[in-house]
Amino acid sequence: MSLTTTTHLNFRGDARAALELYRDAFGGELTVVTHAQAGSETEPHEADQVSWGQVVSPAGFHVMAYDVPSRLPYDPGTIPVFVSVRGTDADELHGHWDALAVGATVVVPLAPSAWSPLYGMLTDRFGVTWVLDLEVAWAG
Repeated sequence: MSLTTTTHLNFRGDARAALELYRDAFGGELTVVTHAQAGSETEPHEADQVSWGQVVSPAGFHVMAYDVPSRLPYDPGTIPVFVSVRGTDADELHGHWDALAVGATVVVPLAPSAWSPLYGMLTDRFGVTWVLDLEVAWAG
């Protein structure tokens, strides 16, 4: 048996725009199914919102997203989750960072840290907190 864990993010009307940002930042293919296409539309103004969406890149990046309908409660909380992206190429990591940083709040600038030659944290313009770092062997 093989298992894969995929980050699934919830939004209120911003899922498509968030997925487009993540596609632009990490590359890959964007797939979106709207509430109308899924037959789950209850409010006409939510018909084109995302019932299920994902970005999958050839490099292994995979994220899913959903627009929580207004009939359901939605509270994103305060940093309820970090999306961690680890890579082995510093230039590639910088490219992802630069794309995510547009309109974001930088929590920790992308720079050397005590545990990685490159580490940074930001909260993107959709409220999702990302941690990017260069993968290194753990000497524990």
